[in-house]
Amino acid sequence: MREGKPVDKILVTGGAGYIGSHTVRELAAQGFEPVTLDNLSEGHREAVVTGPLEVGDLADEAFLDDLFSRHSISAVMHFASRCYVGESVTNPKLYYEENVGNAMTLLGVMLKHDVKRFILSSTCATYGDPIEVPISESHPQDPVNPYGETKYFIERILKQYDRAYSLRFVSLRYFNAAGDSLDGLIGESHDPETHLIPRILQTAQGKYDYIEVFGTDYPTPDGTCIRDYIHVLDLAAAHIAAVRWLEAGKASDFFNLGTGNGYSVRAMLEMAEQVTGMKIPVKMGSRREGDPAELVADASKANQQLGWTPQVSDLRTVMETAWNWELKRRY
Repeated sequence: MREGKPVDKILVTGGAGYIGSHTVRELAAQGFEPVTLDNLSEGHREAVVTGPLEVGDLADEAFLDDLFSRHSISAVMHFASRCYVGESVTNPKLYYEENVGNAMTLLGVMLKHDVKRFILSSTCATYGDPIEVPISESHPQDPVNPYGETKYFIERILKQYDRAYSLRFVSLRYFNAAGDSLDGLIGESHDPETHLIPRILQTAQGKYDYIEVFGTDYPTPDGTCIRDYIHVLDLAAAHIAAVRWLEAGKASDFFNLGTGNGYSVRAMLEMAEQVTGMKIPVKMGSRREGDPAELVADASKANQQLGWTPQVSDLRTVMETAWNWELKRRY
């Protein structure tokens, strides 16, 4: 039973992107009314398969004001951001302007229209290099790149806005998003593609000559980095749980989203070869600066408080849905 004021119409910024589009679809399936806002610089019009799409920029305060005037928004899910670690190092100005600056503009318009429920797409990059694994929400936050810094800054701003303006929020710190819709209707599509799983699968298809493994001398069982892969559909479900949390009048909070299981790059390659039935050419390379040996979530808080547990994040399902998308991708 819903205890607080119902959340009906939800603005989803970046809703034409990878995680946002899957969440828009899940919102509609759960009876909410999603309104997608995207400037389509990274997102895809074809990925918005339900609800209205508003094409505009978060930096345009007049546009945002008009959008909130035309739609009775009751909550905001904020996915729109720059999210390439390497680019953030070479162009930090862009990241602080677009990630932090645009978030400030959005929050200002929300307050003007008395919309005070906010869900942030955050990241484990706010923790920086882990001092213990698995990583819980109490782990110190010490980002090592501008991308992680911008998400950390937004989290700090949200805490202050809660205290000053009673704007309640949930910040969801993702580990490695992966996989695609079960029916292959929407999926991951970046240009350039930097994520490991689609790069591996596109190499299997012959789009690349080889997949490069960055570092084989890490202190892990097989020498390659270990990551916690969480299916995009489970991420979408966590956002629904976060809406319910705020809807019930609960306090602002932070939650890790992961499986608690880590898989090495070599393990990912082995699973990809099993799923595709192909031998994937590999080039062993040197470590990339800033890549921790192991990033694995302690997501027990989300399980205990949000009632959220990953349902489709086993490694084979992740790889099979990603392969299905690569074979029939629509955009």
